Order: sequence, then structure tokens, then C-alpha cells
Amino acid sequence: MTKLAFIAAGCCLLLGFSDSALAAGADDIERVEPPFWWQGFKHRELQLLVHGDNVSELSPSVDYAGVEIIRSERGDSPNYLFVYLDIGESADPGTFELEFTGPEQTLSYSYELREKNADPAYTKAFSSADVVYLITPDRFANGDEGNDSIDGYDDKLNRKDNYGRHGGDIRGILQHLDYISDMGFTQIWLNPILENAVSRASYHGYSTTDYYKVDPRFGSNESYREFVTAARGKGIGIIQDMIANHAGSGHWWSDDLPTSDWYNLPDSKTITSHARTTNQDPYASAFDKAAHANGWFVETMPDLNQRNPLLADYLIQNSLWWIEYVGLSGIRQDTYPYPDKHFMSEWTRRIMDEYPHFNIVGEEWSPSPAIVSYWQRGKKNHDGYESSLPSLMDFPLQIVMKQSLTDPEKPWGSVWTPVYEMLGHDFLYADPFNLMIFPDNHDMSRIYTQLDEDYALFRIATVFYLTMRGIPQVFYGTEILMSHPGTESHGALRMDFPGGWEGDRRNAFTGTGMSEKELDAQRFMRKLLNWRKNADVIHRGKLMQYSPIGNVYAYFRYNDDESVMVVFNRGKKARKLDLDRFHERLDPGQPAVDVLSGKSYVLSGSLEVGPRSVLLLEVKKK
Repeated sequence: MTKLAFIAAGCCLLLGFSDSALAAGADDIERVEPPFWWQGFKHRELQLLVHGDNVSELSPSVDYAGVEIIRSERGDSPNYLFVYLDIGESADPGTFELEFTGPEQTLSYSYELREKNADPAYTKAFSSADVVYLITPDRFANGDEGNDSIDGYDDKLNRKDNYGRHGGDIRGILQHLDYISDMGFTQIWLNPILENAVSRASYHGYSTTDYYKVDPRFGSNESYREFVTAARGKGIGIIQDMIANHAGSGHWWSDDLPTSDWYNLPDSKTITSHARTTNQDPYASAFDKAAHANGWFVETMPDLNQRNPLLADYLIQNSLWWIEYVGLSGIRQDTYPYPDKHFMSEWTRRIMDEYPHFNIVGEEWSPSPAIVSYWQRGKKNHDGYESSLPSLMDFPLQIVMKQSLTDPEKPWGSVWTPVYEMLGHDFLYADPFNLMIFPDNHDMSRIYTQLDEDYALFRIATVFYLTMRGIPQVFYGTEILMSHPGTESHGALRMDFPGGWEGDRRNAFTGTGMSEKELDAQRFMRKLLNWRKNADVIHRGKLMQYSPIGNVYAYFRYNDDESVMVVFNRGKKARKLDLDRFHERLDPGQPAVDVLSGKSYVLSGSLEVGPRSVLLLEVKKK
């Protein structure tokens, strides 16, 4: 019997790590995932996906204090072996040898166990005290021209192509952290940054081809971790976009799946029905439920079968790995209602069990709060379904807010009624104050486009989203009125941020070449964001709204010590607001100061609100 062992530094470089001792392996062991792990997780069981020629014929063993093999499972392919370890409390951080024994040889693979970070600030969760800046990394700033096009990756740099690679990367965002911080943003949500080795439109990141590797056109695993650390040093948390529903067709395992049921419908590649309400519909047929859950999102995004317990463990561990490896402040889970819903309950439960104060926001693109609220932790559902998901994206509020701002004025009633009534449905949510609210995102027209480039309405929308209950999210470029009239192309709305590329004639970071209206919008949002940073009444205060009259709508954010009154007038004429109806929140003669203009008021009798304007009043005690 011969014994073969080697240090797989090359494998480490492929994974994007600089640490030379992260992984070691033998001739026929091509990779082990996760590439390393930590001592200190509550759930002690660790699945290792071992890949190599005919590795399933080998028997694994380990001789390391506190680490034991619980079991090993073969896939349908002979080239995979799933080894389950018990990482005991007595296991010290360090490197140990996994041995794989066959009839003719024993292969040795060095595996590293690290110590879990015990500092709560390392994974401090995003909350309603934050404002999230959503960035599409390929379109924000190019900090390293050397990774614009990479050998072996077909999708090359082409800034003239809306669906091509434009060269934005992690270093570009890192170089502009001061801008993001100075604007007043306290969180960054990055569209997916993991490898997307697909031949076309790989820039958006939603076709993952390696779950443990940052796309080299964005940087490396190590540069990503350095970026997160630098952001944390400036008081900015990082929310990672994850996709449990589907992979990319170019994933390294696609030509040799671990099991025959790793993907749903691998032969027909049937597209999903997108009938998401089958998750809640008491009358839905099993056929329709399967047509939604098992179908592929698009032909290049194979649908993952989370009912396969080996894949389920793999996906859960992958999320935990990224949280611990870089120190995330949260996860945004793409297409939340598309995967198996019982798996999603377990996925969120496991993460929240390990990180009890963490936050995860799920995407359920529905106009109905009854559908969206179904997925939130603490909701008592009609079918007994229990979720562990803390937060959801508030699409219902976004939809009616756009309606209230753009519908024609009514001869009776109020244009604000849709917003007023939608907020009245908050009783459906277990925690409406933990919802993520937003005027737009990477999948819809930019808010300035939605509003037909009406600057007055833009200011109204901005104040609404930065003072309403929930966690505001702002898409990069919203602060400078990015717009794309005449097209709904996703490639166009995810346009390059001016100044992010050397030679740009316009630079939003410095103001060079920007119009006065763009700069005014930027100043306006910066002022609001930095005011909000210290406005605890907005972070944690209660909400009281008053029935809108005509074009005027008012609400209060308040606690025992502070009160903020927000008044909108969408109409083209000034309106006087009778203050007597607000006696629950105002005493006659209370002083107030408008955050936006600095003007002082005495709140008695009536209050005049200018045409197409908003008042943001800090109400003072008498």
C-alpha cells in the first residue's frame, strides 16, 4: 500500500484564498467543501462534500481529538463522497488529516478547523436604525482594471453592451467607502458576487457556478473579506445576496451531478409557473404546487432540489460559512418563495440559531401583504407553516406608493388612500417594523423614471421612505436621479455610476460635470440620511397615521420623548391643515422645526403646506 499526500496550494488559489494552508489533498481528491470550518458552532455536525475520481470507493477516517466521523454517504456519481463529522467542544483549532483508504492506496487530505469569532459586533445585524445602499458591483466603480477580463471566462469586458461586463469590482467599492459613509448609508447590500462562469449576462451575479468562490472579475475571497472589514471599520455592514433556489448552468458540478435528483427536472428543464400563491392557496393542486416549486427560473438557472438532504445540508453550511468567514451583517435571500418552503424554514432556523441577533430579508414580489406576511417569523398561518425569516421586502407598500404619486388627482377622496390603507394592513405582519422598504431596486424601473422625472415627487418619495416604519433601501444612483426613460431593460437601469471609471466625464463622487438638479438631489438625500442616523424616533419610534384628505397626508413617528410630524401635499395648490384633529399627538402652540428648510413653526390652529411639497417637522416640547 502506498500513501500519497500533497499540499494543494493551487486549489487554494483557485478558490480565491491567499492562505497557503487552507486545504491539502491528494491526486484524486479535487476539492473538499467547505474548504475549512470553525470550532464553536452549536450544531456540531459538519458535512464535507469530497470530490475526486471514484472517491466514493474510499473509506474515510480521522484521528484528531474531539473530531469524529459520524457517517459517510455516497452519491449516485462515483466521484462524490459526503463525509459527516462531529466537531466536539474539545476539538482545538488546528489542522488535521482526513484519510481515505482504498484497496490499493490511502489518500490524505489536510483540513483546517478555525476558532469562531466570539465578538457580537463581527456579525452585528442590520436593523431599522440603518439605511441600506444597494449596489450592483459590476456597475458601481472599477478599482482594478487587471480583472476586467479573465482567461477562461467567456463574458469579457464590453461597456457598450448593457448586458455585458463593465468592470466594476470590490476594490472599486472599497475605494469609495468614504463617499458611501459621508452620504449617510450604514449598510451595503451587494448583488451576488460569487462566481458566475456563464457566457452571457454574467454581470448581475444570479447564476452561481461556485458557492465558495468570489467571481475573479470582482476580486478574490480574501479581497472580499478585507472589504467587509474595512466597511465595518467605517460603521457600515455588508448584506450578502444569496440564492438557494437555483444555480448557474455552468456550475462545476453540472456535468457530473452528485445525485440524480440534485436538480429538479434536469432533463426537461421546464420553466417554473411562477405561481407563488400556491404556497398559501388552500385550494391549490399538488400539480400546480410542483409546477411552481420544481420549475427552472430560466433555462440557464437549474432548479436546486432542496428536498435532497445532502444538498440541503450543503446550502445551509454554505450560508453559515460566508457569515463567519467575512463577518456579514445580514443576508438578502433571492426568490424566497421558490425553493422548497420547508427547507427555507430550516435554513433560516439554523442560521438564526447560530446567530440569534442576525437579520435576513427575503424577496417575495407580491402586491398582497397577506402573501408576503406568510413568510415572516412569528406569523400564525392558517396551514400551520412556521417560518424563521425575520424580514421581508415590502413590495406591497412600494407598489401603492408609486400609485399614490402617479395616479391622476381625484375629484373626491385622496390620492394617498392606497398608502394609508396598505399601512392599515400591517396587522398581518408579525413585525412590520422589520420590513425592508424601498422606492426601487435592481429589478424594477428607477424611481425617478417611475415618477416621469418629476423632481418634486422625487423629494416626497425620498422623505417618505426615510421616515416610514421599516428599513429603507436605496439603489445606487438614486441619490443623483439616475433615470432610463424609454426602456425597461434591466441592463439599462443597472447603469454605470458616473465617476466610477477612469476617464468618465461626469463624476458623482466629486460633482464634476453633474447638473445642478443632480447635485441638489444628492445634497438633499445626504442631509436626510445624516439626520436619520441620529433620529432614534425614526429608528424605534411608533407610527400613527391620519386619514388623508384630498392631496394631503400626515403621520407621526413618536416615542415618550420625541415626536416627528411628516406632512405631504401632492397637489398643485397650497393647503391649510387643521391641526385640531392631531390633538392626540400635538398640544396647542407646540414649537417645531422643519428638518428640510430649518424654518420654525408654532403648531396652533392650522398649518399651511406648500404645493407639491413635504414638511418634516421635529416637534419640540413646550
